[in-house]
Amino acid sequence: MIHNPPFVKIFDGVATREQMFELLNRVPDAPAEDIASGNAWTNQWFEIREHEYETMLDCLPPLFMRSGLFAMSELKAGCVASVYFEINHEGHDRWFHGFCNLQDRQSPDAMRAAIIAHESDVAARLMRTQQLDRIWSSTHPDYRGLAGEINPDAWPAEHRGKRTILVYEPGVGTVLKLLENLTDDEIADRLPERPTIQPARVRAASPPPGTLS
Repeated sequence: MIHNPPFVKIFDGVATREQMFELLNRVPDAPAEDIASGNAWTNQWFEIREHEYETMLDCLPPLFMRSGLFAMSELKAGCVASVYFEINHEGHDRWFHGFCNLQDRQSPDAMRAAIIAHESDVAARLMRTQQLDRIWSSTHPDYRGLAGEINPDAWPAEHRGKRTILVYEPGVGTVLKLLENLTDDEIADRLPERPTIQPARVRAASPPPGTLS
């Protein structure tokens, strides 16, 4: 069985041509045997631009090529090769480079799956953060605040200063809750684009749809 290191994104953002070559030529701080085998680079990846993807495709005849990816014929070390990916993620074409250990025939597919999983997780976290920011800005000041602003002893030290919002919890009533702890349903119920956005206290007193007040 081949034991590869975990997948690691080694550069934030989209690498320019110069940055790409710096990343390709970098020598990791690793034991000599890992450098010789290529294991020091295995499963490291980063995002590039379409132009760099096309440039590397034209640079040398690929070792192999199939839909959405190709491998450079010049190996990095051992059986580790540079593999370039074209991935449609959430409706947008994006391009990536990853070091794959070709002793494992599934490594390019595993790399592709790891990239998609990572980028999807980043997108989900970003989306949630943006949604919370929109809820905060659209909530009346009477129904939001900062933890510990009035009574510091009411909140653990690690939560003081965090944003809070009033919510209605069935069986409990109106409670103050950290904005970051809103559930997915609570977020969906409070997004500004929804047709009825009411503060929690008012919404709790509203009659059910279809009934007369």
